[in-house]
Amino acid sequence: MADEEEKPKAFKVDDRRRFSAEGELKPEHRGTEEARATAASPGASPPPRPSVEAPAASAGAGPAYGAADRTPGTTPEITFGTFVVGLSTQALMHLGEIPDPQAGGMAQDLPAAQQLIDIIGMLQEKTRGNLDHDEQALIDAVLFDLRMKYVERARQASR
Repeated sequence: MADEEEKPKAFKVDDRRRFSAEGELKPEHRGTEEARATAASPGASPPPRPSVEAPAASAGAGPAYGAADRTPGTTPEITFGTFVVGLSTQALMHLGEIPDPQAGGMAQDLPAAQQLIDIIGMLQEKTRGNLDHDEQALIDAVLFDLRMKYVERARQASR
């Protein structure tokens, strides 16, 4: 019994989330945000974080999400939020809410939209308990919005 108490624990839990429960940036991450902001353009404020309604707001806003921020030779940071927004943008395109950038027009493909919505739902299920508050709010809002739009389009198609 004395041997069990002397052995070190097998694992250590580190909270690596960038934001606190209140939504504030943690002190250990503040330097990296400021460095990104000054590297982008000295003296400018950091870019606003995308809202939960980003997919719907970009319905006719031109290039794909984040494309305006790209410079040749660089790729934008991929986060869970940008991944979910990218999937939801594809689903909106298949629902006929936004134009297809390759075809140049509006097209509706309900089975493809349903598949993307199911993929986002699967991500929600598989990441349950592992997302921070903002990520959870984003995926909940995106799924609700997409499911409502899908039901609306499916009813229109059946008439």
